[in-house]
Amino acid sequence: MGPELDEIFESFDGNRIFKDKSILQTSHRPEEIPHREEQIKQIASMLAPVLRGDKTSNVFLYGKTGTGKTLSALYVKDELLKRAKKDTDFNLRIEYLNCKLKKVSDTEYRILAELIKKLGGEVPNTGLPTEAVYNKFIEIIDSEKQSLVLILDEIDQAVKKISSDFLYNLTRLNNELAKTHICIVGISNDLTFLEGLDPRVRSSLSEEEIVFPPYNAIQLQEILNKRANLAFKEGVVQDGVVQKCAAFAAREHGDARRALDLLRIAGELAERDGSKKIMLKHIDGANVKMERDKILDVIKTEPKQFQYVLHSIISLTEKSNGTPIFTGDVYNHYQEVCSKNKSEVLTQRRVSDIIQEFDMLGIINVRVISKGRGGRMREIKLAISKNIIEKAKKIIEESIN
Repeated sequence: MGPELDEIFESFDGNRIFKDKSILQTSHRPEEIPHREEQIKQIASMLAPVLRGDKTSNVFLYGKTGTGKTLSALYVKDELLKRAKKDTDFNLRIEYLNCKLKKVSDTEYRILAELIKKLGGEVPNTGLPTEAVYNKFIEIIDSEKQSLVLILDEIDQAVKKISSDFLYNLTRLNNELAKTHICIVGISNDLTFLEGLDPRVRSSLSEEEIVFPPYNAIQLQEILNKRANLAFKEGVVQDGVVQKCAAFAAREHGDARRALDLLRIAGELAERDGSKKIMLKHIDGANVKMERDKILDVIKTEPKQFQYVLHSIISLTEKSNGTPIFTGDVYNHYQEVCSKNKSEVLTQRRVSDIIQEFDMLGIINVRVISKGRGGRMREIKLAISKNIIEKAKKIIEESIN
């Protein structure tokens, strides 16, 4: 076994493929953001008054995943801070928070606690009334004259798990502040998010809106070519690889993040193969792997009620020995899971909507069966491999126990 391992390690030690893999990571911040010049100008013009310490409108950015919203917001943040004058009678603070992160996304308390920490304060992780945490937040930000811009990324995830009340409370804080003005930049991947908000919250949050359209295949190719030139050694990317990556991502709503991940994973697969080039087959392999990982990521980040429904489908499938299971069976089992976990029970109609979402995500297949005068029934079958089912079970059990 020793010589075989030596061969594997030596092939990686040679590092034939990558020059700088971090260029393809989603955390990488490029110096330029192609095809987002218009949106960057709009954000900059809306936030520019903070450089004078003036009040500015709240801004809402929305568009599908991987359309450059976060990169553009952070780019403007950096440019504003570069230009902030040191000899003024006010301070400019800009803080970024991803509301999807597990440590902050599930309660209003945790979001506020994380913001307080970013501003140099401290509160215990639990234990205080939420009103006391708000008071602490106000005390910290109003201790000096300042303009505070809060960039709240994936804000829809927080509302999904908490409620829109916390957004309303944040947007109303300016009424309680004497020295500081808060501006909120909300970012959402959900294009319908604003429609579902309480009208009071919507009018406060989205005083200004900027839409980020999907990238097309040509734009994605340009983005990928720029990154590939920096990330890979010369001559390792086979002709057609970048075009194929761009085509895959263009089908997925023009998601540049997916395109970059696809190229990086293809490079990793080529490296494992001991290949000297990234070939079209490596793109296909990367695509299969990403589809599998995407399903697990969806399961991990969905609210508990979604996980209860999927848990019921998996449990019933395992017990059925091939016998068909139907929506009614799932709802009955789901009620038992909710009862066991002392959780609220959603209506049968809402659970049917969740089942429909799982069908659209490719996690299950739903088939409508006509029973004549007896009406119609929906038969449910899992559409994911045994390997993914086992991983999904583990994720759900860790989450709900």
